[in-house]
Amino acid sequence: MDQPERSYIPAAGQHWLLPFYDPFLWILRGNAIKRPLIEQAAIKSGFRVLDVGCGTGSLTVLIKRSHPQAEVVGLDPDSKALSIAQRKAERAGLSLKFDRGFSDRLPYADASFDRVFSSFMFHHLTPEEKAASLGEIRRVLKTSGSLHLLDFVPARSFLSRVVGHLFHRVGHVGDNIEGRFTSLMGEAGLVDPKEVAHGNTLVGSIAYYRAGNPG
Repeated sequence: MDQPERSYIPAAGQHWLLPFYDPFLWILRGNAIKRPLIEQAAIKSGFRVLDVGCGTGSLTVLIKRSHPQAEVVGLDPDSKALSIAQRKAERAGLSLKFDRGFSDRLPYADASFDRVFSSFMFHHLTPEEKAASLGEIRRVLKTSGSLHLLDFVPARSFLSRVVGHLFHRVGHVGDNIEGRFTSLMGEAGLVDPKEVAHGNTLVGSIAYYRAGNPG
């Protein structure tokens, strides 16, 4: 599903860095970091799951491997990243659907997903895009569905504080450094937004969030 061309920040931050993105995630133990996000979602057989801002598909593939009886869809504006994601799925022998689109204009019907995921994507968005994206996520979630989000948060270690100063000046990470995820989710109409867990990585502190859709 193609949408009109517009600017976006790719998964690696710069388009020319895309070939290095997956090796970088491997060094950071990206799959190990993302597994708790999947576990907290309590996905059941037959669920329809959306990975917003899927990039090269690491989380999308991991969800499908963990829950082969779920229908899993990945969405990203970067066609080159989606090509990598599709090749990953094919190598793994997994049936996955990848669509091209933007998080603030999701090309899906109302109430069409049981779970929506986002990992390390929201820090690329402007405040306006964050609000619109959360509104769209609520729209496509089924009644009693839920959003599961992983991203950077205010520094919780000395190294993270150093890195945080760098991130605060890059892109739109400032909103996340202020730790406003739960309030933004609530403003979008999602219910019971909360931080489920947190940790530290080589590139900053992270937290896992959950919020529900009241229907």
